[in-house]
Amino acid sequence: MSIPLTGQGAPSDAELLEEINRLRVEKNAVILAHYYQDGKIQDLADFVGDSLDLSRKAASTDADVIVFCGVRFMAEVAKILSPEKTVVLPDMDAGCSLEDSCPADEFAAFRAKHPDHISLTYINCSAAVKTHSDIIITSSNARHIIDQIPEDQPILLAPDQHLGGYLAKESGRDMVLWPGSCIVHERFSEKELIKLKAEHPDAPVAAHPECPAHILNHADHVGSTSSILKYVLEHEADTFIIATEPGIIHQMEKMSPEKTFIGAPGMDGNCNCNQCPFMALNTLEKLRNCLRDLTPVIEINEADRIAAKAPLDRMLEMSPPMAQNRPPKSGRAY
Repeated sequence: MSIPLTGQGAPSDAELLEEINRLRVEKNAVILAHYYQDGKIQDLADFVGDSLDLSRKAASTDADVIVFCGVRFMAEVAKILSPEKTVVLPDMDAGCSLEDSCPADEFAAFRAKHPDHISLTYINCSAAVKTHSDIIITSSNARHIIDQIPEDQPILLAPDQHLGGYLAKESGRDMVLWPGSCIVHERFSEKELIKLKAEHPDAPVAAHPECPAHILNHADHVGSTSSILKYVLEHEADTFIIATEPGIIHQMEKMSPEKTFIGAPGMDGNCNCNQCPFMALNTLEKLRNCLRDLTPVIEINEADRIAAKAPLDRMLEMSPPMAQNRPPKSGRAY
């Protein structure tokens, strides 16, 4: 039975947290959250991480229910790797601009034009696109995987052209790139970033490789969300400029409260426009509802699941070991 509503007609955060904690035990559920989720959701999650971290956790959990606080492709990965689990997403409309930029039928036709290329496909894509892929990559493991591919093997990389361009430059490999991009990372302004750097000349800039090259050119560190987090926690500087979705700053402030973290500015001179609108769809109330009702549920037909699992398995096999490159998740909020 749900907790009664408060006098304002809606449950308070405390009431929602109490019910979520009761339901997670009752349903034998694990709550996974991406670093880009709202801080309240990060704090109550059993595990917080980037796409590679979360994929590994989804594959290994012994829970009956996986509540995925992220976006739809992440929940699909959990279902692909753990088909016997019930996987729910707080809001099924939590999609991804990169996923939207790469329809499966168009990607299949694109692949057909490059039959001799191996397809390295960024995890930010639909399950249907994964079925046409050879190896899935994340920003955490992409370079490690590329270095294992023979130098004479042509590479096709989709759907993020900025990640692909960065990896091509860093690895020295020629790549055919799908022309997709992330709306969040494209909103950073080089002009405003230069102005911010002038105001904080000693502040290192940490950027995600989904950013365009003109932003990455100003970065002192380029890496995945977990890599950026590790960088700022270990660096001696006391102020940092962060060029990725601002949800990660929540973990930074929790783990290094003595440091200052400034979100890289958008076109209007502030960082508010750089919040992912899809990640923001998930709320505590929607989380409570999906845990209570076990809906919206992720369903994938078995043929597609098996086809999509093969490149995910190759990713997990070719990824670097689970090293101490991710700060431990803080404890549950109860």
